[in-house]
Amino acid sequence: MSSPCDPQHAPAGDVGAALMMIDSRLKVVHEGKSEIAPEQRALMDQFTASLGPRGADAVLNGACTLIFMFMKWLRMAYEDHDRDVIEYVVPNLVATMRMMPRSVRPEVIPTMTGLVVAAGTGLSPNLWRKQYGYWTKDEMTPLEVTAFLLAEHINRITEDPDFAVRMIAEVLPEADEEDDEDEDEYEH
Repeated sequence: MSSPCDPQHAPAGDVGAALMMIDSRLKVVHEGKSEIAPEQRALMDQFTASLGPRGADAVLNGACTLIFMFMKWLRMAYEDHDRDVIEYVVPNLVATMRMMPRSVRPEVIPTMTGLVVAAGTGLSPNLWRKQYGYWTKDEMTPLEVTAFLLAEHINRITEDPDFAVRMIAEVLPEADEEDDEDEDEYEH
């Protein structure tokens, strides 16, 4: 029996925009900076403001798709070594978030953990979250942090600071082609 949280029922969203945001955060950290440059922050704020409600939802869905894809990759990597992805990812994620009280309030850590566990068990993080109501403003930064931390986890495992972003970027053109083919099918 199919779950209502099955990823096939979830919108992919704007994965490219979500990936761009995560990539820019990763670059800042790898450059040893504590903050995004003011001009880059202004561009990101301008981009975010230009999205409108539909665009913001698309980026939100895109971030959840990234979390799902990152956890899928991590699950396969850990299973190759007879390890459980939840056991190896969640404690590290929670511990790191607890060290970030300005960005991740303690009360949203269980929700972010639930998203990761949902994705790690093959469920859509977004559909899992929506069972409990719509996203809150307080969950937006922690959602970005969650995607960032998963990408960084992948980068550490592969010993390649760009691996997670590159992996998704390489899949995006293929997904766009499939979407175009699906749209063509519906038109005929």
